[in-house]
Amino acid sequence: MTRALLYFLDEEAPARRLAAAADLPAQAVECHRFPDQELKLTLPFAETGKFPDTLVLYRSLDRPNEKLIELLLLARHARRQGVQRLVLVAPYLAYMRQDIAFHPGEIVSQTIVGGFLAELFDAVITVDPHLHRIERLDQAIPLDFAIALSGAPRLAELIAEQRQDPLLLGPDEEALQWVRQAGEMTGFDVGTCHKTRNGDRNVQVELPDIALAGRQVVLMDDVASSGHTLARAAEALLGAGAASVDVAITHALFADDALAVIQAAGVGEVWSTDCIAHESNTISMAPLLAEALAGLG
Repeated sequence: MTRALLYFLDEEAPARRLAAAADLPAQAVECHRFPDQELKLTLPFAETGKFPDTLVLYRSLDRPNEKLIELLLLARHARRQGVQRLVLVAPYLAYMRQDIAFHPGEIVSQTIVGGFLAELFDAVITVDPHLHRIERLDQAIPLDFAIALSGAPRLAELIAEQRQDPLLLGPDEEALQWVRQAGEMTGFDVGTCHKTRNGDRNVQVELPDIALAGRQVVLMDDVASSGHTLARAAEALLGAGAASVDVAITHALFADDALAVIQAAGVGEVWSTDCIAHESNTISMAPLLAEALAGLG
């Protein structure tokens, strides 16, 4: 059975790292944008005239709206060409946060987008999806092979290399699962702050009842978007006497000036995985993603 990995040029580096780790041939999708913003995709198999039996598509779904159209076009075309198995490796999975209707009339995107992906692919592999009100990824993406990995162990390894006996803190209670994983691996002290959100960029952070004076603190979370939660937490920690505050995150979304907001608050190092391509990327997820691919058989 033949296998191959496809990627888009803006994600060439992490996709090729995965291809090398999984021992897969890798080729790029050619993407042309018409003046009216419609897309034309060209796949590299036209020259050989034969598609692989299993096609792995690497596409992280940050800034997702156009990418979801890419997935639709590519997957439907691949099926028509006889591809037997389609696997999506989406290290960041979009539209998982809207998992309930917080206000009347809101559309719950998690199960709609999850169902869309399940119709297109035989397996989906992702990292630290937003699953705060469900227990398993297959509750959002109804597939036998809906696989959620975690970046926390890789982040914990890096923190242990870079800091001696730091305090690992979540900027809010939702981050506790990642902080606990890292703490169990390293033996470092852990805790979480309490966040009150008054808007997308208006948050208040209350520190835990932990001695902070002189401590090296690492804030851990699954995603950084606007950066304001991390910034308010860093300001409070430094104001309480912390010696330093660093940030370790799985998904470096960093919308607009988010990184500058965090740095202006006094954060030192910002470490992230390569789930989303960003200048802060320090950790490759390729080994874990390759292991998950191998487990599909």
